[in-house]
Amino acid sequence: MHNDLRTLRKPWSLAFVAEPEEVAALRRLMRLHLGLWGLPEVVEDAQLCVTELVANVIAHVGAGTPTTLAVSMNDSHLRIEIQDPDTRALPTLVRLGVDSEGGRGMALVDATAARWGVELHGDRKVTWCELASEPDVPISMYGSPCLSRAEGLLDLYSPARTFGVTTAGSQRLSLACAEEAAIGIITDLLHWLHMYGRDADDLLDRALTHFEAESRTSS
Repeated sequence: MHNDLRTLRKPWSLAFVAEPEEVAALRRLMRLHLGLWGLPEVVEDAQLCVTELVANVIAHVGAGTPTTLAVSMNDSHLRIEIQDPDTRALPTLVRLGVDSEGGRGMALVDATAARWGVELHGDRKVTWCELASEPDVPISMYGSPCLSRAEGLLDLYSPARTFGVTTAGSQRLSLACAEEAAIGIITDLLHWLHMYGRDADDLLDRALTHFEAESRTSS
């Protein structure tokens, strides 16, 4: 799992119910995933787009709508999709006046994203946007002490000690094992924090703040 963070950026999705109180959790989830993907520079824009796309579903389809957030990389762009079951209520870009109260959501998405659009399928619509990002890990991070420590810890947690294999097929397998090991480490740490009455969200936010600061320093 040495140099290429791009192979760890697997598409992911989350089903949820579109309610205003869900937005804060979705924003935290975006920040966590993009931090792990090494894309701190797009966190704020991604959070804004998720907020406005979900708000659009709540406003025009209805609160309580079964909705799915899907996130992936499209070459050098971060792609965010919001899927809902109503193929009639299409988001539109409204020319806003000074006193306009509605339509600001998609205007913000249009101003923030490199591109956006809507796809209609038989049972759902997908409203998507893409944000330009830097796809590569900074060269100065290769071989850094923090990555060496992380790989050592992942190796201890992994049931399959395959990180040193260098063939293409085996390298993909080792990356998958490393990802499962990372999930195990984070889960154990959350259990530890819960046991001692610590605020896991607060500590995760602090860890991401440290990570983002170190990423800016090393780039």
